[in-house]
Amino acid sequence: MSLASRLEAGETIFTAWSGIPDALVAEALTSTAFDAVTLDMQHGGHHEDSVLRGLLPIVRSNKPGIVRIPVGRFDMASRALDFGAEAVIAPMVNSVEDARQFAAAMKYPPVGLRSWGPSYAMPRRGTTDMAAWLRQSNSDTLAFAMIETRQALAALDDILAVPGIDGVLVGPSDFSIAWSGGATVDAALEDMMEAIADIGARVTKAGKHAAIYVIDPKLVRRFAQMGFRLFAMGNEQRYMSLGAASLIDAAKASLG
Repeated sequence: MSLASRLEAGETIFTAWSGIPDALVAEALTSTAFDAVTLDMQHGGHHEDSVLRGLLPIVRSNKPGIVRIPVGRFDMASRALDFGAEAVIAPMVNSVEDARQFAAAMKYPPVGLRSWGPSYAMPRRGTTDMAAWLRQSNSDTLAFAMIETRQALAALDDILAVPGIDGVLVGPSDFSIAWSGGATVDAALEDMMEAIADIGARVTKAGKHAAIYVIDPKLVRRFAQMGFRLFAMGNEQRYMSLGAASLIDAAKASLG
């Protein structure tokens, strides 16, 4: 099943987050318990070549590949899809015009202006049926606009109304900076939780998908109650740190 169909069915999806630009790392992440793998070009080290190569083991593992593009790089959204990504996250979508440009890059006509050229994506998915690909791509590929500023919050309903925008992903760290007027960065800031709940409710009411980056796994239940279904969690350094700590603790415990 595609990521789109799983989210439409109400499934909760957990995606790994990759900032190390190496296909071997992406391959390793596919063997973990995560449902999907996200390659981060904004704050992570991923670039066009690492996305091109890193998506291959993800696609071959039958897990959804997601790419977060750099700010304003809507051209990279189309390239990520052509490389085999099932979803793209665009950061700092603060206006309807940002959303329109993002959607135009993500969707084939008549919804958007995406150019034809899935020369990597189609063979990676084992298909040669161009008509079916064209027919299904607009619904099978997801455009997530990041909501992380007060401007984006004010424009949320209009952003959601843009054809081709399938959902939003809340960036709670940046949102906390905006919400506090630059006074703090706190992804679990209690003062902003009502606003995040409002985002979840409005996205759900619009029939779109609500996603969020999670720093503390204990918050997942709370966010799920707000309507969020796609959760991005941690990064490779975090996974290695937790895994190493678990192994060392177990080894030391065995010594008595």
